[in-house]
Amino acid sequence: MLRATLKSLLARKLRLLLSGLAVVLGVMFVSGAFVLTDTLGRSFDAVFADAYAEVDVNVAAKPKVELSETEGEQVAAPVPASLVERVKAVPGAADVQGVVAADGARLIGTNGKVVTSFGPPQLGENWLGESDLVKLREGREPRADDEIVVNAALAKAAGVKVGDRVGVLTLAPKKEFTLVGVFGYSGGRDSVGGANEVAFTTPVAQQLMLGKPDVFSNISARAADGTTPEALRDEVSRAVGGGYDVKTGEQLADDASAGLKEGLSFFNKILLGFAAVALLVGTFLILNTFSIIVAQRTRELALMRAIGASGRQVIGSVVLEAVAVGLIASVLGLAAGIGVGALLAYLFGKLAGGLSLAGLGVPPAAVIGAFAVGLVITVVAALLPALRAARIPPIAAMQDVATPDRPLTKVTVGGAVVTTIGAVLLFLGLSGNAGDNTLATILGGVLFAFIGVALLTPVISRPVVALLGAIFSWSVPGKLGRLNSGRNPRRTAITAAALMVGIALVTGVTVILDSAKGSISALAEDTIKAELVISGSASGPRPPSFDPAVLDKTAAIPGVQLVDGEYGDMATVGGERTWVAASSNVAALERIFGAKATAGDISRLAPDQMLLSSDTAKARNLSVGSTVPVQLSRGEARTYTVSGIYESSQLTNPVVLPPQAAADFAIPQPIQGFVQLAPGTSVGAVQPQVERLLADSPEVSVADRAAFIKQQTSQLDTPLRMIQILLALAIVIAVLGIINTLALSVLERTRELGLLRAIGLRRAQTMRMITVEAVVISIFGALLGVVVGTGLGAAVVRALKDEGITDLVLPWGQMVTFLVLAAIIGVVAAVLPAIRAARINVLGAIAHD
Repeated sequence: MLRATLKSLLARKLRLLLSGLAVVLGVMFVSGAFVLTDTLGRSFDAVFADAYAEVDVNVAAKPKVELSETEGEQVAAPVPASLVERVKAVPGAADVQGVVAADGARLIGTNGKVVTSFGPPQLGENWLGESDLVKLREGREPRADDEIVVNAALAKAAGVKVGDRVGVLTLAPKKEFTLVGVFGYSGGRDSVGGANEVAFTTPVAQQLMLGKPDVFSNISARAADGTTPEALRDEVSRAVGGGYDVKTGEQLADDASAGLKEGLSFFNKILLGFAAVALLVGTFLILNTFSIIVAQRTRELALMRAIGASGRQVIGSVVLEAVAVGLIASVLGLAAGIGVGALLAYLFGKLAGGLSLAGLGVPPAAVIGAFAVGLVITVVAALLPALRAARIPPIAAMQDVATPDRPLTKVTVGGAVVTTIGAVLLFLGLSGNAGDNTLATILGGVLFAFIGVALLTPVISRPVVALLGAIFSWSVPGKLGRLNSGRNPRRTAITAAALMVGIALVTGVTVILDSAKGSISALAEDTIKAELVISGSASGPRPPSFDPAVLDKTAAIPGVQLVDGEYGDMATVGGERTWVAASSNVAALERIFGAKATAGDISRLAPDQMLLSSDTAKARNLSVGSTVPVQLSRGEARTYTVSGIYESSQLTNPVVLPPQAAADFAIPQPIQGFVQLAPGTSVGAVQPQVERLLADSPEVSVADRAAFIKQQTSQLDTPLRMIQILLALAIVIAVLGIINTLALSVLERTRELGLLRAIGLRRAQTMRMITVEAVVISIFGALLGVVVGTGLGAAVVRALKDEGITDLVLPWGQMVTFLVLAAIIGVVAAVLPAIRAARINVLGAIAHD
């Protein structure tokens, strides 16, 4: 039986290869995700180990406000310069230095634009001199207040050289410096981890990066000979007291690397999610392939039963074929995944500013995941066809029979039950009744909904396929293609379901994001009463900002009625982290944003007063007159009195502080500005004047309200494009499924095709018949996907109504595009099977058994 199975497998290499490709692509995503995160994880380990190689012990103040990776940039509290002498006095401490190193020093390149960074920090530092790690390559160290040095990576990106006058943005507005030196790192590296670095003299670095003199961001120390870093850490900790974090360089490297790895784990989960989609689609393809193979081998399997093979042996034969396919696909998928992981790591390193990658590694999880997923998916998909094969009666060996098409009653009932379960799970998840398992409940609901619809597909395939096929029935080949696509509802349904999954997910995501964009646009159009907006697009964790003086100068332009500058920060308000804002003109809350007072006065603020949104006040049980302690990113905690409460909306901040508070924000400059014009004043007359005022703030620009809203909503286009690209893999697998189904169908209908050719069907007509069949199946799958995706997307939009997504926007243009794309997919998928069908030897086909 084993030899017979192996010979049968080798006789069908091409068809099994096509089905195995689906598993290869899914496994590629799984193994590639693990290879990528492992490679980047070890790369970051090496980067931070190198960065802290010359630090044995580090002293830093505890942050005023603790932030997570997703909440923004952590602002370190300053360390007083007097602490440096105390650390120097600790026995065993050597080479103690006060260090200024803070994110937010942005160099303006020769093109007049700020050098951006997507991920790595843009550090402003004090120059501490050369060391084994840091070496000047050109020029000298900075000595005067208007001199800087930069690392080689930043010099190349900005196109600057020693002797140039360059502009730098920091906590202060743009300042001009002379570039007097360029430095690099040991091993010929231009940077460490892709960071851009600007080094000032110590007093200038303290003022521009930390906001005050005689403070440092941290203190570093080397251990004297005979003292271990751990022993020095303990001594320093006792000397400085409990208000500081004292760690060894190794601990700092581990902590920094762990924070980035947490972000990588989230990215890993995204890739694994897309791998799951690819494997779900692949399951349909494998199920269809083995179902067709079992149908074609009816007489062969029946003959085996007739000569003594048991049902268990027949099942084993089919499962063994599945195991062989799964093993080969897993090996190929693992190899492809290693390549994809290496490529993505390389691209990530380039985008991160030249991150030095560790050697490519294949973690055990990648190997185990590849074989576990590849084998399990293939075997599970082949089980139903295997059970069907075991039921073939021995008498079928003596008859010219194929597996009859069975009633659809059980499949229909099962599909209805599974779809109902999916609908219930989606309702529980989207209505917020799933507790802490909301995400898992929603994902489970989507999975059950897809499976349920797939099970119901055979029931609706006949009428829908007949209707779609009628479009092509103006010729004999068209009529034959339509009849062929509807002759086996199960096969057509499984093939179409594979395409349905990919298109449904893309459609659903598009509905959700387009609805979000439409809702935001409508709300902004109705709410914002400013004709001009000053803003920029963030290229990292730090939002662009501009000189506050621009606000006063803009207010002096003829025709300008009201100007408001908005500052923002994460703060601890009454013991809870929340986003707070400060407004340079509190009157804008009513006059520009249309906020309505529900209690107190919201038109003015004293330096010790604050305003709250109604939702925030209710959640914290606060009212006018309540006092609330607020700790900002910088400075000491202050107590504010609630002087007014305004009606909450999606465009108003939960907490508004007086403009004086912005001095202690992480970014003490406005990040947005709103300009309201007097009636009859032309936008075209004022906008160029504001643009000239922003000449020293190249990160931001001024735009009219419509352009600003478009700019804000366009940020949703990037995740949509990424999702569409990744889900395109599922559509590729679905195309393979159509090719495979048609190829196997051509083999199955060899004699029938020979007879058609014998009675006058020409080669071109044969190819057209196969193409019509493919196009009908593709459009059916796409139509199903569009309907299911629209339904799921609309359900999510309805559930997010309280979150501000109030408008349901259906992407009609993209829906039509998907249907047209499906027709093209059908034509492409039909090429190889159609050519094969046209080349059939007529006499040989008629004699085919």
